[in-house]
Amino acid sequence: MVSERGLQVLRAIVQDYVQTHEPVGSRSIVERHAFGVSAATIRNDMALLEDEELIVAPHTSSGRVPTDKGYRVFVDHLAEIRPLSSAQRSAIAGFLDEPGDLDDLLARTVRVLAQLTGQVALVQYPSFERAHVTHIELVALASNRLLVIVVTDTGRVSQRIVGLRGDIDDADLGCLRGRLGSICVGLTIQECAARIDGLTGADAPVANRLDEHLLTVSAVIAEELEGFRADRLVMAGAANLARREQDFRGSIYPVLEAIEEQATLLRLMTEMVADRHGLAASIGRENEPFGLPETSVLTGQYDASGAIARVGVLGPTRMDYSSNLAAARAVARYLSHLLDDDEARR
Repeated sequence: MVSERGLQVLRAIVQDYVQTHEPVGSRSIVERHAFGVSAATIRNDMALLEDEELIVAPHTSSGRVPTDKGYRVFVDHLAEIRPLSSAQRSAIAGFLDEPGDLDDLLARTVRVLAQLTGQVALVQYPSFERAHVTHIELVALASNRLLVIVVTDTGRVSQRIVGLRGDIDDADLGCLRGRLGSICVGLTIQECAARIDGLTGADAPVANRLDEHLLTVSAVIAEELEGFRADRLVMAGAANLARREQDFRGSIYPVLEAIEEQATLLRLMTEMVADRHGLAASIGRENEPFGLPETSVLTGQYDASGAIARVGVLGPTRMDYSSNLAAARAVARYLSHLLDDDEARR
């Protein structure tokens, strides 16, 4: 059982090691922190922390560094997550202000979070299975090419160019637009996909060229709707890993591979358990089942019209947990406010 002062000593070791990247000794703790006790007393506290496997000596020096278990205890006993500075909050607001659409908003989100934390930034797309299709637009680019635009009530917009097997005139284009609207608009993504599946089956009637165009465009819309339902990540800041390569005991290749493939990170983020503030942390060996035992992932939750998703950072276990959790929380809250305001405007 770790005493209250022992937790304070652990906090000092974590903070100093993150800042200096050097093992922390009892004398430096006394010099840097106002404990009001001798270095000998601090050494005794450190011995108890070492017995609890919260800190370890990396080599024969007198200094100690946190273990994965130590980082976990530190995160679990954070008295408070210090707020971001006004400059940091302004940077978030300025960077995310007036996005073009959800894709643009999430791309901006990971860029600003990577800049704030110096880590790899991650954001999940919310699941839009229950979103409703609000509009389908067709724009003629040529006599046999259309731009198909699908819009949902969550602000998600899909654009896809479709080649037709024959020409289409303005009158038929208007009819096609109307038929697609009657099929899809007002339905959820799931309902719309099911209706299109029935429409485009092997026995679908093709009485004329307009029917053929309808089947062609409907098949493309179905593919786009499947993309709306799929889990995926947006990431930025992979170059930050190279800057922190010395913080990994082994190769950073497994981390780069996970970033490239996404599926592992999606599964990890989905299984993380959030606290009452929507924050979650998965540290070091806790990520071993995902092949990422030298990384930590910190996330906050955001709400996209009732669909909950996560935004956060990935990096080495030696990171500034307090600041990074604060950044994840602030960005998640800002995302929720933006998406809520966007929903209110529609």
